[in-house]
Amino acid sequence: MNELVSIIVPTYNTEKFIRSTIESVQNQTYANWEMVLVDDASTDKTVSIIKQFAQQDNRIKLFELQENRGNGFARNAALEKATGKYIAYLDADDLWFPQKLEKQINFLKANNLHFTFSFYDSIDEEGNNLNRRVESPNPLTYKQLFFCNYVGNLTAIYDADYFGKIILKASQKRQDWRIWLTILKQIETAKPIPEPLAFYRIRKDSVSSSKFKLIKHNFGVYREFHGYNFVFSVLLMMRFLFTQLIMKPKYIQKI
Repeated sequence: MNELVSIIVPTYNTEKFIRSTIESVQNQTYANWEMVLVDDASTDKTVSIIKQFAQQDNRIKLFELQENRGNGFARNAALEKATGKYIAYLDADDLWFPQKLEKQINFLKANNLHFTFSFYDSIDEEGNNLNRRVESPNPLTYKQLFFCNYVGNLTAIYDADYFGKIILKASQKRQDWRIWLTILKQIETAKPIPEPLAFYRIRKDSVSSSKFKLIKHNFGVYREFHGYNFVFSVLLMMRFLFTQLIMKPKYIQKI
């Protein structure tokens, strides 16, 4: 039985990338999916491009916010509209390999799992391959994830029948990391598919490109999400930075 996969895609001013992102979903060898896009009041041609696709493919569903509420709010709104057994995430500028969903669904069923992710490769704003592959520990433990987000948002998929829809506060940054932490706190370890199944686009204006913003948002995970006091959160951030500088680099490969 081919269960429905709901693909969660928040969008905001991504007219340069959204066409390729949608096409990478349409090219999936696993055809039973719905792509739930929530636009966060874009001011460019993002909405009109999505509407063109939606008119020709009823699996593509667009919902528009009347005012800009932020990426977390848009992601939550998309999740509330989702109807699939499986929840998968894809940002509006990233791409999937054609067999991404098929391999993941088969992997989940073959191993009796409820959550998985994969390795991924990196491209630049123009779509050029940067020959950089991001991998992860295999298996990945909760403790390892606690000090480093090894799970690429564009690669994760979970069973909503098992976990329920995991909706966090829209204002929280690093929302994806918080979701994986919520999942691994329940299942303790996760197994990735040890091959790349997606392209992550590195943009100059992204949060991940700003080291200061990234540190600030990661600190918020320890301080707000886990509820640790300020001093202990600082100590945890020191361990986090150690992992980023010393441990994680061995999982980033030149290809």
